[in-house]
Amino acid sequence: SLVVLFGATAGAYGAKLGSDERELILLVWQVVDLHSKKVGTLHKSLVKADNLDLSDQCREVSGLTPEGLGKAEPLDRVLQQFSQLVSSDLKVLGRSSYTLCSDGQLLIRQVLHPETSKKNFLLSDCFYSFYDLRKEFHTCYPSSAAVKDQTIKTMAEYLGLGTDEAEEDFGVWQVKTMVAIIFSMLSEGCNHVFTEPETVKYKYETGPWIKAYFGLFCFFFFLCSSKSETVDSETVIRARGLPWQSSDQDIARFFKGLNIAKGGVALCLNSQGRRNGEALVRFVNSEQRDLALERHKHHMGSRYIEVYKATGEEFLKIAGGTSNEVAQFLSKENQVIIRMRGLPFTATQEDVLGFLGPECPVTGGKEGLLFVKYPDGRPTGDAFVLFSCEEYAQNALKKHKEILGKRYIELFRSTAAEVQQVVLNRYMSTPLIPTLPTPIIPVIPPPYTIATGSIRDCVRLRGLPYTAGIDDILEFMGDATGDIKPHGVHMVLNQQGRPSGDAFIQMKSADKAFMVAQKCHKKMMKDRYVEVFQCSGEEMNFVLMGGTLNRSGLSPPPCKLPCLSPPAYAAFQTAAVIPAEAAALYQPQALLPTARTPQASAAAPPTVTYYPAQAAQLYMNYTAYYPSPPVSPTTVGYIAAPPGAVAAAATATHTPILPQPGALVRMQGLPYNTGMKEILSFFQGYQYAPDDYNGLIQLSDQARSVLQAPKEWVCL
Repeated sequence: SLVVLFGATAGAYGAKLGSDERELILLVWQVVDLHSKKVGTLHKSLVKADNLDLSDQCREVSGLTPEGLGKAEPLDRVLQQFSQLVSSDLKVLGRSSYTLCSDGQLLIRQVLHPETSKKNFLLSDCFYSFYDLRKEFHTCYPSSAAVKDQTIKTMAEYLGLGTDEAEEDFGVWQVKTMVAIIFSMLSEGCNHVFTEPETVKYKYETGPWIKAYFGLFCFFFFLCSSKSETVDSETVIRARGLPWQSSDQDIARFFKGLNIAKGGVALCLNSQGRRNGEALVRFVNSEQRDLALERHKHHMGSRYIEVYKATGEEFLKIAGGTSNEVAQFLSKENQVIIRMRGLPFTATQEDVLGFLGPECPVTGGKEGLLFVKYPDGRPTGDAFVLFSCEEYAQNALKKHKEILGKRYIELFRSTAAEVQQVVLNRYMSTPLIPTLPTPIIPVIPPPYTIATGSIRDCVRLRGLPYTAGIDDILEFMGDATGDIKPHGVHMVLNQQGRPSGDAFIQMKSADKAFMVAQKCHKKMMKDRYVEVFQCSGEEMNFVLMGGTLNRSGLSPPPCKLPCLSPPAYAAFQTAAVIPAEAAALYQPQALLPTARTPQASAAAPPTVTYYPAQAAQLYMNYTAYYPSPPVSPTTVGYIAAPPGAVAAAATATHTPILPQPGALVRMQGLPYNTGMKEILSFFQGYQYAPDDYNGLIQLSDQARSVLQAPKEWVCL
């Protein structure tokens, strides 16, 4: 028997059903006996949603009202009634088992499963297997429209069924028409058989996504195969904005109703081995991936999660590599993995087992422990532990921040992919996925300067959509675009090179800036309103250098020191360019010479720099934001800087560049609250010899006094 099921939410209808997270408000169903071709009673049940605010489309299509829904039962009660009524109808027809049949996948996968998961109650087993009428129809009638283009109406029209939608209530017509379609498929001309239902996985399967091999020969084969293994890019997504404590099970619950491949959740880590709020998820096929993309900006708790397409190569970088030790550790399937962080460096396996205690036994004893070590064998303070069941893992998590030795230990849920990332990151001492942006240069690089002074001839745009580009800003400005100074648009980027939502624009006069602020303030750009404030060039520079500008006033950047700042910074790898007037200019690492020679110095074009001259002081932006290269309304394109272009640009001018220091120092093991002041104090008494550069750079007296001053100048 089939139970033909139709439903609607308080929001979108049709192809967008479930994409807006709106709750279910209607269920209509009817039992169909495929052998006797008899039907049971048609049932229609309204569902009381927590939010009774109906969309305009819902009101128009369904004819339902908040008043009527307010008298209905909640979803859990309606599902109980559904099970009872279906069982009763089956007894009347002399049947005992049934499978659901719905119009497409959305009602089951995108509405029922996500909503019941958020409301913390379980669906009965019947909702984990169903027939997709659209797929069955296309199998029976191959010449019909593609599955994605099918609707109940188009299927009925293909069969010539004369049903009038206006004569029936919303939902009733849909179910009756679906039953008529099924009977047509069962007729002698087709004799269609329902044999392969769609399935929804009960739970996410953990473990490595590829089989672990053992033995010396098999180990090398495994390493090669794991790297050369291909993953279909049409099955992978990237989820961004996850709470840092999210586990693979939390992510699987977010995608409840969709089938994730075994070991298909890979949590991304930063270079310190900590979760960065992103994850790559691999689904069993492209259809499931496409449904996952419809959950863009759905919520996990109070946070909305961004969902984007990703590639199989990106997934392999996270989940594809392993070592023999890791492969053996992960060979035990269906285990719960817990990560321990902050262990004493002297901690042994016995210490960890004693810390966990008998209430949470480790799978295999010592074999269920994996200590993470540096390449030289030193312990990192991290370890992974295997537990055979959820109960033991929960007991272990209760020991979060308990003391072992003299240190408190942090415990988190983990994944097989995280184990591989952490171990390989520590072993290689480099992150698996780079996070820094590609150096960029303007397509057309005429000279420009950033305004200074107290004249309020600039405007600040705040709250820009993260997808907004220069073209969007210029369109937003409208007629005022003609009043922008050449190369006067500055978009502020974050540390990952993505837009931060802020931008500064230099206008031709203070009056023009005032008019723009009055005209464009809180004007809409895409789906967001943008705040526009008038400001001065000095205020703009303070913000671009890391300061803050708000209602409380202007706060200077934390790194604005009366001394020469370092010529390199660990995150951006920028270099200080010193023209004759000692201007502070910073530009991408791609513009630096590959080697330093005492005979000649490389030239740096001042047209591709990030910061202009500011007297004799040089500032370094140590904050998480930095401006993009300024652009003009007539030159908005950017290209990545190829080596040939960089070389040509470097030889086009005779402005000398400050060479890279002869030695770099890398500091590891810093306290997390260490600031720049503490680091400079640590290197008190050490400085570069300015004489090393006097023969290479033609310095003015003012610039020479800056370099020769007793500064604590250190490159970290």
